[in-house]
Amino acid sequence: MATCEACNTIPKVVVDDYKPAGFYNEDIGGLRCYVTGSPTSARGIFDIYDVFGLAPQTLQGADLLAKALDALVIIPDFFKGNPINPEWFTDKSDAAQQAKDEWMKGNLNFPDYVPVLFSVAGAAKTTYASVKSWASLGLCWGGKVTALASGDGTPFSVSGQVHPGRLAREDAEKIVIPHIVLASNGEDAEVVKEYSEILTGEGKPGEVETYPTMHHGWMGARANLKDHENLKEYERGYNHIAKFFSKHLQL
Repeated sequence: MATCEACNTIPKVVVDDYKPAGFYNEDIGGLRCYVTGSPTSARGIFDIYDVFGLAPQTLQGADLLAKALDALVIIPDFFKGNPINPEWFTDKSDAAQQAKDEWMKGNLNFPDYVPVLFSVAGAAKTTYASVKSWASLGLCWGGKVTALASGDGTPFSVSGQVHPGRLAREDAEKIVIPHIVLASNGEDAEVVKEYSEILTGEGKPGEVETYPTMHHGWMGARANLKDHENLKEYERGYNHIAKFFSKHLQL
């Protein structure tokens, strides 16, 4: 496996009409999962999506990491085909707001998803036995799940959050593995600063960086890849993650 920095760079991003490179495994630990990359790789990544689920921009991000790191990347469908409906954010009718509130109520109890992730990870270790070192990357909603899954007893060697949701100092204090945070201009700057104080500095392996021109969601379902600045920072962000994971997914 090549380890040069150039070999850990993502391929060209497809701006429109993306055709995912992976496939769906109908049952890994009880969940349907998008799987991309080499099934015989020694590196594996769990890519935990945002509230919009299996969006093309998120699938492309997984494909990019698989290529850059010669890794197996798995996106579990935690919402079982029922992500949040984007129209609920623009439709101000009582029915739409009630539907959104009910979805949020049913899916924002983040600690409930940690054992589910661990169950899928355990099953994946059997299904893809060649993988020797696993990472977890979370986007928005998935960032919170990933942070909670990065404490004592974690099955992961490294983890990260991109435009993270529900950042909290107490989560950072419990993280025991190398962890990267790529924040947008939509996150609470004070909490991002607290994360940085806890995870980075001399002798600490973490990284925290804010992408100041980017909106919340720029690397996930809300990415507008036809916008030059978003495309540039989408590429930079996934290269940033690839470089960090390459360093810490030790074989």
